[in-house]
Amino acid sequence: MAQHQIEDPKIAFAYLRPSCVLLTKEPTAANVEALSGHLRSVSDGALQQLQDYILFPLRFVLKTPGSKREGLVQAVMEAVTYVLENTCVQSWDSLRDLFSELCLCLCSPKDPGKPATTSEELKLAVLRCLDTLMHSAYGDIVFKLYEPSMLPGLGAAVSLLLALAEHEKARGVQTASLKCLLSLFQQCDCEEEHIKLGRDERFMLGRTLATFLPGISRALSLVISGDLRQGHAVTVKAMRVWYKAVGLVMADEQLQKADNGVAAGDLGRVGELVVKRTPSWCKTTSQRLGLVLQKIISCTSAHPHWRVRLELVSLSHFLLSQCRQSVGECVGPLLEALVGAVNDEEPEVKHRCNAALDEVAQMGQTNDRQDFTDIISENLHSLASSLPRLMRTSDDQRKLFVLNVFLGYLKILGPKVDAVLTSAVHLERISKALMQVMELDVTDVKIIEERTLTSSTDLRPDLHQIPSQRKYFLYFTDDKIFSALRTICRMLGYYGNLYLLVDRFMELYKESSVYRKQAALVLNEVIVGAAGIGVETDTSRIDSSGTNQSRTNQEDLKSSVMSVIEEYISLSNWHLPTASEALEGKLESTTSLVSSSPERNCLQLLPASKSPTLHQLNSNIWQICIQLEGIGGFALALGTDFRLLLMTTLYPVLEKNGDESLLVSQAAFNAMCDLCKACDYSSPKELVIKNSDYLLNDVSLNLARPSIHPHAAQVLAVMFTHSDASLLPLVADVVQDVLTALDLSYDQRAPQFCSVLHSLMKALVRWFPATIGRQKTSSKETQNKECVNLRQFLLDYKKQKALAEGIGVEEEDPNDLEVPPPTSDEDTDGPAEKKELPLHIQIVKDVMERCIHMLSDSNLRIRLKVLDILELCVCVLCEREDELLPMVHRCWPALLHRLTNDDPLAVPRAFKVLCVLGESCGDFLRKRVSKEVLPRLTSSLMKQAEVSARSGPVYTHTLAYKLQLAVLQGLGPLCVKLDLKNHADKSCTAISDIAMHILCGLTAVNVINTRWQTRLTAAACVSQ
Repeated sequence: MAQHQIEDPKIAFAYLRPSCVLLTKEPTAANVEALSGHLRSVSDGALQQLQDYILFPLRFVLKTPGSKREGLVQAVMEAVTYVLENTCVQSWDSLRDLFSELCLCLCSPKDPGKPATTSEELKLAVLRCLDTLMHSAYGDIVFKLYEPSMLPGLGAAVSLLLALAEHEKARGVQTASLKCLLSLFQQCDCEEEHIKLGRDERFMLGRTLATFLPGISRALSLVISGDLRQGHAVTVKAMRVWYKAVGLVMADEQLQKADNGVAAGDLGRVGELVVKRTPSWCKTTSQRLGLVLQKIISCTSAHPHWRVRLELVSLSHFLLSQCRQSVGECVGPLLEALVGAVNDEEPEVKHRCNAALDEVAQMGQTNDRQDFTDIISENLHSLASSLPRLMRTSDDQRKLFVLNVFLGYLKILGPKVDAVLTSAVHLERISKALMQVMELDVTDVKIIEERTLTSSTDLRPDLHQIPSQRKYFLYFTDDKIFSALRTICRMLGYYGNLYLLVDRFMELYKESSVYRKQAALVLNEVIVGAAGIGVETDTSRIDSSGTNQSRTNQEDLKSSVMSVIEEYISLSNWHLPTASEALEGKLESTTSLVSSSPERNCLQLLPASKSPTLHQLNSNIWQICIQLEGIGGFALALGTDFRLLLMTTLYPVLEKNGDESLLVSQAAFNAMCDLCKACDYSSPKELVIKNSDYLLNDVSLNLARPSIHPHAAQVLAVMFTHSDASLLPLVADVVQDVLTALDLSYDQRAPQFCSVLHSLMKALVRWFPATIGRQKTSSKETQNKECVNLRQFLLDYKKQKALAEGIGVEEEDPNDLEVPPPTSDEDTDGPAEKKELPLHIQIVKDVMERCIHMLSDSNLRIRLKVLDILELCVCVLCEREDELLPMVHRCWPALLHRLTNDDPLAVPRAFKVLCVLGESCGDFLRKRVSKEVLPRLTSSLMKQAEVSARSGPVYTHTLAYKLQLAVLQGLGPLCVKLDLKNHADKSCTAISDIAMHILCGLTAVNVINTRWQTRLTAAACVSQ
């Protein structure tokens, strides 16, 4: 734009006249560009007065017969566009002629019905000029384009633009042609000013476009369903053109007016093109538009680009707002398309959809329009009927869309969901559809393989909630689909009648084992939704009283929760087998080296004629997990009111927390965390301690009835894990009951009680931490005392020597311990009457007493567990040698047998116990280890060295390697702890020589490093 423009029309005419004359004589691109340059020096006012004069040479170039170069035509289009952008077309003749000439530039000279095969740049220039022409038309002259007499010309233009949009490969041309169609229909949405349409003008446009509606729908549906490579902009623009055209033709306000146009006889053959929008025509057109709409929805509902999905929401909202009565056949698909975006991942789409749903719902609820609710109800019924088929045959994107549609219907209905569910047909369809859709895939062998080798009872009490195990379903894999199903169930619970829903799904729960897991899933979400948890509610959907439309009060919610929990924890639904007899036998022995009898499986409550299948076991595991999740969700739904149900639910939850199935134990721990949140407990530890009184009462009663309540020991083990030392006085009597029951039913219940004792010992180690080195520190402090009680020292020395030489503690003569009455200074040092032991020490001694007998058990699993218990007992008693050493003396023969003549799995565990004993009572074990253990170990290591030297990489996966590694790791520190430098230097030298010898072999890296550490430790022991 020039800085100074010519304002006077006369001067401007004189300035432009030479360029116009030259262009008329010599129509070249250079002359057109020269004229364009001069035009920019003239003001808009002068251009307006000289518009016809300026356009004449440019139009003359276009009318010149013969072929013209594309560069020339493109330059003319750009010049005309500039003129039209800065002026207004005030003459109908000019508008009509320019419109026709521009359309001729687009069509092929040989076939006027098809676009010309020109360059993309030329097409863009012509389309831009045509769009500018429609924007520059002044006043009412533009509406003459839509008179019946202009139907042929207007139809040709529409056909050309549709052909360009449909067949052109260039995105720019497609978008420009669609924008021209919007301008031609007076529906342009650009930022420029547009003519405001009155009711009569809209009626005229609708009547005219009715003639072209079939062609518009056909062509644009092809564009919308075209290749994704055409880009989202083309699809969005095509959708907008289609629904704007349909909105003009099928608007409710237009069809209410009588369509009395110009008589067809006055128009001649053109009259045959005029369409009268009669009721029969509207009905037929609505049916055909429904087919087109379904095609459009199927292509765009799950489109990867969010702007296309946003445009689909706009399409549905626009047509439902403008044409709901006239396109009755399309209301169902339109609602489906609208509600399908209710859970869209794009926030803008979701927000627009919710706003549209609110408006549509208000439209349906005003003036008591029951027909709208009926339509939604029927759509919901139809969708529920086809849901199982769609979930089996569609891809995940389509499944997610269908479920979002289902959810959208519920949101539109709002509180009217209750009325819909009172229909037995609707409730039956919806419930059965959910049962079929949410069927779990329980064929994965990993479900039953994941056993708690370190069970959930080994979890630290302060652990946070464990992530829930992912569920796998038969008919879908995407987690978003499961999330949508959960939201649907919660919405049903929020708006529906809770008693009705609970009764229906409890009926399905009891009806068949096929539906049991799905029914439990739905029940869990329905009750949580009834409490308003995880339900998106809109403020616009609040009734006149101002209260939330969820009519479930706390008492009704509590009553429903109690009935469901009662069914969940019933004997037939809670104590389900989670391992077959073969697997139980495998778990009893831990290895195939030791066989087990089916009679050991006392956890199976329900008698069965044959072993359950893998499918049944997996199904049972998932059912228990779902029921545990439900209990946790119910607690969160009731909040602190759930405290009244703790006496009913906490014991079963703790029972499953000790289950051997990993999935079950994790689900139970998560349920405990939910109980803590709901009942205001800071941790599972506080939950157990605050409720330990009635828990221990139940445990004590159930321990006496093992055939009826075989899981009491599991509950006790979990309580030990999630508690502190304050529980010990309360649990002491129960521990004695366990030990008594173990004595009375050793053969049948030893594995179970060993697990309990192991948990108890771990808890005692945690509650009463002891530093093993304290005794050495205290002995050094004693040596530094100025006054030494020699008499007591000699007595202790005699006792230690007798024990070391194998003299039984039982054979000690009490008279040997008697000494002359001490002086007053020695009253506190003499062996006065025996003090009462602390409670935890007495318990450890009682447990260790049982371990002495069970170390020789024939069951490998029991021996391994007893060795673990024994190690923990030593850790607790390490500071009390008077209690520890006699017990060690008694268990030494059995422990020695485990070290020298037992299964390869047991020897490393026994050696670990020996190392712990070496730290706690080194002097006492020195002679025994040097004479009875080290010679056999050195002999075994020498033999194994020859084997490992010839072994390959596979050797690291063998039991022999693990045994060798364990012995070498602990042997050096053991020699140092036992202070063998003066007492067993030959053994240390032998170990050092063996380590040096086997270092020369080609062995595994871990073993080499361990042997090197062993040799260095032993060498240090020898050199000290």
